[in-house]
Amino acid sequence: MVAPNPLASSPSPRILVLGIGNILWADEGFGVRAVEAFHKAYWVPDNVTILDGGTQGLYLVQFVNEHDRLIVFDAIDYGLEPGTMKIVEGDEVPKFTGAKKMSLHQTGFQEVLSAADLMGHYPDRLVLIGCQPLDLQDWGGPLTTPVKAVIPRAIEAAVGILRHWGVAVTARPEGAAVPPLLENDIDFERYERRAESAALRY
Repeated sequence: MVAPNPLASSPSPRILVLGIGNILWADEGFGVRAVEAFHKAYWVPDNVTILDGGTQGLYLVQFVNEHDRLIVFDAIDYGLEPGTMKIVEGDEVPKFTGAKKMSLHQTGFQEVLSAADLMGHYPDRLVLIGCQPLDLQDWGGPLTTPVKAVIPRAIEAAVGILRHWGVAVTARPEGAAVPPLLENDIDFERYERRAESAALRY
């Protein structure tokens, strides 16, 4: 019997960076827009998956099951000033401590975590990067100014967490070609321009 080599490197943990939310309801789209911005700004190694989870709810269980660690961007009503970023970790994430549940996708994500736990694939590490929304009623509207302003800090927080986990996160060179995370005209810049143009017409 061959003894294990203590110097052999262990497999890299599989990590999912996930944004959830509904871009059609103004600040509800924070999570999706944050993960999109992260994808455009940084390159990550193959053991890290960047995913726009949108409002897929329980369909996300398969992705959670396939990964060991999870970072989630989401709009959360913590009862704080609009644009406040708050990071919650570990067992506190499913509880969304101090937060009011304000949309179907949040309840759905709690169910995703519960289902993953029942299936024996609950993440070893779990971090929620949440932002307090200002407006969730503007159908077709863009992110509000205070929430949009949080995105750079939110993605830097994710970078810090990943690097703490030993992941080699690298800033993309300026002007580098980046494969789209979102298709058609729903990427952040095009959607924002369209929403602003529509607002000017009324």
